[in-house]
Amino acid sequence: MAGTISEEDIQKVREASDIVAIVGERAPLRQRGRDFWCCCPFHNEKTPSMKVDPTLQLWHCFGCGEGGDVFGFVMKADDLSFPEAVRKLAERAHIDIESVRGRAGASSSYKARLKEACKATADFYHLQLMRSPAPDAAAARAYLAGRGMGGEVPRRWNLGFAPGGGALVRHLRALGFKPKEMVDANVAVERSGKLRDRFYNRVIFPIRDVQGEAIAFGGRVVGKGEPKYLNSQETPLFHKSQVLFGLDAAKAAMASTGVAVVVEGYTDVIALSEAGVRNVVATLGTALTRQHIRLLSRHAQRRIVYLFDGDEAGQRAADRALGFIDEGMTPEAGRSQIELAAVTLPDNLDPAEFVAARGADALRELVGAARPLLQYGIERRLAAHDLSRPEGRAAALADALAVLAPIKDSLLAKDYAVQIAGRTRAREQDVLDELARLAPPRPARDDDAAPAGTVGAGVARREAGEPSAQAQGAGRGGARPALAAAEANRRRLEREFLSLLAQNPPLALAHADALAQTQWHDAACAQAAQEMLSVLSADAAPSSAQLVAKVAQGVPAAAGILTAGGAGANPADAAAFLAEELGIGDAEEAVAALRAQMADPSALAPEDYEALFESVVAMQKDIGRRRLAHRPLVVPE
Repeated sequence: MAGTISEEDIQKVREASDIVAIVGERAPLRQRGRDFWCCCPFHNEKTPSMKVDPTLQLWHCFGCGEGGDVFGFVMKADDLSFPEAVRKLAERAHIDIESVRGRAGASSSYKARLKEACKATADFYHLQLMRSPAPDAAAARAYLAGRGMGGEVPRRWNLGFAPGGGALVRHLRALGFKPKEMVDANVAVERSGKLRDRFYNRVIFPIRDVQGEAIAFGGRVVGKGEPKYLNSQETPLFHKSQVLFGLDAAKAAMASTGVAVVVEGYTDVIALSEAGVRNVVATLGTALTRQHIRLLSRHAQRRIVYLFDGDEAGQRAADRALGFIDEGMTPEAGRSQIELAAVTLPDNLDPAEFVAARGADALRELVGAARPLLQYGIERRLAAHDLSRPEGRAAALADALAVLAPIKDSLLAKDYAVQIAGRTRAREQDVLDELARLAPPRPARDDDAAPAGTVGAGVARREAGEPSAQAQGAGRGGARPALAAAEANRRRLEREFLSLLAQNPPLALAHADALAQTQWHDAACAQAAQEMLSVLSADAAPSSAQLVAKVAQGVPAAAGILTAGGAGANPADAAAFLAEELGIGDAEEAVAALRAQMADPSALAPEDYEALFESVVAMQKDIGRRRLAHRPLVVPE
């Protein structure tokens, strides 16, 4: 196993990699005060909401909540692991780094072990397919041959056969793999205290990451059985909403053509690739996600084309795809615009059947003629109604116009609205007015407010004029119930406190007691605080970038929290204010808990009730004294 990168080399690379220059290579930066701002490359937006701090060497997007140091930016931008990001930046800076032997971090070391288990599993299954004389293995070979995947195809794609019956478990045990490793890699399951193969009597399709390493498996039953297709479950290596089958083989063709083609099954990917259409990938038991689109857009710069089956399931998938329409598809998105297109295969054919019957050139022609997803969706909505009847036209108008809701303010939406008016025989102005009245679907935000100009409203934002930070979870694909104003404000204070300490490490040491004693309401903040204490116990003088990076390694969700604020004019005063505000809040909650115990005096012994009463009185006096001495810290606008 390869060694790890030394802390000395990591620091060398960090010091040689200016965050402003790195981000500037991906997005145009404009200076505002000491900081630089740009449109975030990780989500579509019209106005810059991503801040790059050259002093702290940190970045944060106030639109999507992401943030971190230079390594975190490269990891997210290029879909790399931490060591890969370090090595990439080292190469850019012409720094030679050496791997050191010894224990790697537990997480990366264990993931590497799981990858070894997946590779050994893939090799075992492939050997069974190619050489096993068993009747079931022969049936698997016959199935593949019947689908046009005989000859050299199994070797090129490392296809396999899972015999089941504990054969894989015995093989992996002989290689030294432990039961937990097999279960965590999801190649085995434990039932009734016995370890069993996860896949049984199935043709196996190894699922590889973008570097081409096996991380999971898909299995197609040989003969009859349910489920027909079975994928690996989520593992530390495999997250189906972020992985696409065949991307490792397709990325070069995507880069050369600028186009990505998305289908629904592994056999379709293999059939199209073997026919010469190599820029094709498939989702894995899930609809296409925004993470998938972001991943594909790194390799296919021009266009992403959905290729839907002509059957009913394919049409349901087509309807779901309309959920990806957003402002990133409009010309106003500029350089970040992503062109999403769609096409349905004719005659109820799937991609493998189509290319077998009509050839690769016909498929390329079909893909080339794919319509923009907006047009495709509108046409589908209009076609579902009888446009010869006034009632049908009215329903079609409402149905088709709803497709434009996410981009209602764009010129593109207005252009399509005029086209819809023509198809439904409606007045253009009436349709444009109706478009303007549509409510665009947006994820909910915690729009809680603290008094303007106070620390609770954002120390750094008062100084730099930054936009207010979005609530956790905003912009991430789903609405959450709004928090009560007091609770939302409490969580905001927690995030501001942690961000302030992370960007001023000496203050983090000074307020170590507050980090340890605060009763955190936000679970991510609680984890970040504990991790920050662990980092500070090992290194009492880290830089801000080092502190953020190390905390984020242990708590990935922490990067966005720790980079959201700024130093402000008086960071020491702000930190003291926030620590006291959180402490008073905890004391008030403790009083409320005691009052709840006193709500039913009959349930308490008289002496217990008296003790609780005295405690509440004493604590309330203390809170009053602290409140009197604790004035809101106003930072100049």
